[in-house]
Amino acid sequence: MSKIQDVANLAGVSVATVSRVLNNSPKVSAKTRLNVINAVKELNYEPNLLGRNLRRSETKMILVLLQNISNPFYSKVIKGMEDYGHKNNYNVMFCNTDSNIEREKKYLDLLKNKLVDGVIFMAPEIDIYTMNTIGKNYPLIQCCEYLENSQISRVSIDNEKAAFEAVEYLIKNGHKKIGLINSKKPHQSSKDREKGYRRALYENNIQIDESLIRYESYGFKGGINAIKSFVDEKKVPDALFTVSDIIAIGAIKALKSFNFNVPDDISIIGFDNLSISSMYDPILSTVSQPRYELGNKAMELIIEIIKNKKNIIKNVVLNHQLLIRESTKKE
Repeated sequence: MSKIQDVANLAGVSVATVSRVLNNSPKVSAKTRLNVINAVKELNYEPNLLGRNLRRSETKMILVLLQNISNPFYSKVIKGMEDYGHKNNYNVMFCNTDSNIEREKKYLDLLKNKLVDGVIFMAPEIDIYTMNTIGKNYPLIQCCEYLENSQISRVSIDNEKAAFEAVEYLIKNGHKKIGLINSKKPHQSSKDREKGYRRALYENNIQIDESLIRYESYGFKGGINAIKSFVDEKKVPDALFTVSDIIAIGAIKALKSFNFNVPDDISIIGFDNLSISSMYDPILSTVSQPRYELGNKAMELIIEIIKNKKNIIKNVVLNHQLLIRESTKKE
């Protein structure tokens, strides 16, 4: 592999001159620049971009921390991040944390040691004090999921409002016995969606029945288990709001196994508008998040913080959309 000294020898210049050409310095004559470029091509020389960027105190690398990269929710968010990053000459590295705080801290060490320029958290598990302390000194933002009251910029939707609209739609279509399947994990989005559920019932003068609320794993089995418990306790609601599409689809599968018809016997609204929601039978009513735009905006925000070299605290809220399809009965 050719070295920068080889380029300098072939071009008949110093190593410093080669560096100036590679860095597009104006302090090089056109003839010398051409000689260096020709030498680079002839030797197939590839400069050490990481080393060069580190000397400039930048790596052009953004680290994105995900709980589980196999989660289908992340696909469009990741695409939005990559597209904006590459357009602005930033590379993006995605890492699984498996909701492990120690793993999160190890990844954050990359930021502290200036091996990445910034970090985007998708679902932080670290405590708010650690988050705020790091965010004051390094480029750090939150996307989709966030810690409430943190002094860190974030990009998300209004989860409470979205849930309120979904549940109120069910109420306006004649449903009174409305259940909720929520996640066991105390993420802010799940808390906010439950707030929206409760507020919709309260503002429409429907008494909240705690026996119609289930906390399950955030996945397909969570929906199945919730329906089984409703059936076992003879507390099956006439409508359901779930905090994710995957939970909703699990619930529909379980309801079918107990000979319930969706939507004739029970209406269901999910959350996220994953691709599978439009492929299932019945096609799932859901709250659509602008996932690509969330990723795009998050990358725009982290790059803005990096370039400004200061902590900008912004709470960016993007619009959601309630999509009514086949899993909800209309009055």
